[in-house]
Amino acid sequence: MKKILLLLIFVTTVSFDSKKEDAYDVGEWFKFRIHYGIVNAGYATLEVKDATVNSKKSFHVIGKGYTTGMSRFFFKVDDLYESYIDKETGNPHQFVRKINEGGYTKNQEGFFNQISNRVLVKDYKHKEEKTLMIPKNTQDILSTFYYLRNYPSIDKLKVGESIAIDMFFDNETTKFKLKFIGREDITTKFGAVSAMIFRPLVQSGRVFKEQESLTVWVSDDDNKLPLRIKASLAVGSIKADLDAFKGLKSPFKIKK
Repeated sequence: MKKILLLLIFVTTVSFDSKKEDAYDVGEWFKFRIHYGIVNAGYATLEVKDATVNSKKSFHVIGKGYTTGMSRFFFKVDDLYESYIDKETGNPHQFVRKINEGGYTKNQEGFFNQISNRVLVKDYKHKEEKTLMIPKNTQDILSTFYYLRNYPSIDKLKVGESIAIDMFFDNETTKFKLKFIGREDITTKFGAVSAMIFRPLVQSGRVFKEQESLTVWVSDDDNKLPLRIKASLAVGSIKADLDAFKGLKSPFKIKK
């Protein structure tokens, strides 16, 4: 059950060059129920709050992932990811990564300088810090998800087309590709919902079974809300379904 929240965020990453009206707003919150095989393993939540960073109006996005029940007894997971995103530019000011996954821990904070294209990473666990160069408009792992939802031509992608972005994670910038697979109606606990299907191209061997082992379904409406995620891991498989939500900026379109 490693990287529960990471799976939810990592599979939905994309960037854009022109800013448009946000698909989300302060007060949005949603929760995923996570299954490891047939076991109800845990939950993950994402929430948007208001913030001011360096006198700039920002979104404060908070992501949490945790195991429950017997899964927690066998493998305890408590993950916290945060990102402060500039409301005007959509670029991150700051990120927080504080995780505990079966005893594997990280406690980091990153500070972006979008003018000089640098990020200062403070590692509180090892009591060290470093400054790294990054490409223009580089996103952290949580802010990338909100970039996806604002991508201006996401509704116009053709089947098989891919979008590449620069994403900063684990002290390095990765070129990440997201491929559009198509559309379909899926059954959720809320009813049938029209969805866009994406398949991220991820590095195989470390966590995922193969390069195209992830699939994500996103609502085909103005919210671009993740509905379902499936992944084949090195051992077993994981599935996450939207379980609850509130504060959406646009109506959630349910077909029946």
